[in-house]
Amino acid sequence: MGAIGYYIFYGINWVITLLPFRILYLLSDLLYLVLYHIIGYRRKVVALNLRNSFPEKSAAELKTIEKKFYRHLADLMIEILKLTHMSKKQSLLHMTITNLELLDRLYDEGRDVIAVIGHYNNWEWLKSLVFHSRFQTVSIYKPLANKRFDSFLLGLRNREGMILTPMSLIVREIIEAKKNNRRTLYSFITDQTPPKGDIKYWTKFLNQDTPVYLGVEKIASKYDMAVVFFNVTKIKRGYYNYCPELLFEHTAGLPEHEITERHVRRLEEIIKEKPEYWIWSHRRWKHKKPLAT
Repeated sequence: MGAIGYYIFYGINWVITLLPFRILYLLSDLLYLVLYHIIGYRRKVVALNLRNSFPEKSAAELKTIEKKFYRHLADLMIEILKLTHMSKKQSLLHMTITNLELLDRLYDEGRDVIAVIGHYNNWEWLKSLVFHSRFQTVSIYKPLANKRFDSFLLGLRNREGMILTPMSLIVREIIEAKKNNRRTLYSFITDQTPPKGDIKYWTKFLNQDTPVYLGVEKIASKYDMAVVFFNVTKIKRGYYNYCPELLFEHTAGLPEHEITERHVRRLEEIIKEKPEYWIWSHRRWKHKKPLAT
């Protein structure tokens, strides 16, 4: 999209997201019809991913999950854009955290923490963690190819003070935080697909050979950080709960890939419970594991 198209989108979004949630969800209902029934956004990709992930389910069961996913996707798009005008009061109302005492304990013990989260339910609203936790919060992100939209999303994500850092600069960020004695929580989205040349590890995930990033494992073990998994549940439309679950108290010296396997398995468990809330339109399995020689 060129500059003119981007600024048209920005202006329309700025106006529309002033509307209250109840109106925005009516727009989401229309967006669902467009995505699913009119343009069929990545329907072949979604259908293939679901079929390969759940070979035990019937065609009717998979179709039900598929439709629920597209309704959730439409809501998610609206909810992300709503961040343009979402106040602190709204954030605290629509995003709650349970088991906050876990983060408080780790903070009081002087620990740094890695928080693992997947593209499940609404991961973008986790930026409101800054209202609940004493940790300095750093979100590790993968820059978009479109620089205008990359800047747009960064603006939405860091409005409340969350720090955004690309993976290539994470070590520098950690050194700077330690130098200034800032206890920090580093948030990683871990179900992204590594570029083909960067694949270092394969595992079974949702019934398929899947490449995964090892960044969480490498950073956590190098600095002996605690690792928590954020379990995001949808209470009702537009309301989410975020619950940190302790995966590892200490990580230095753990066997290779133990950290990676633990957080991958936990994400897999919650996806199997409510599969419609994961992003099935992502081409997660575009790379195929090389045959053993």
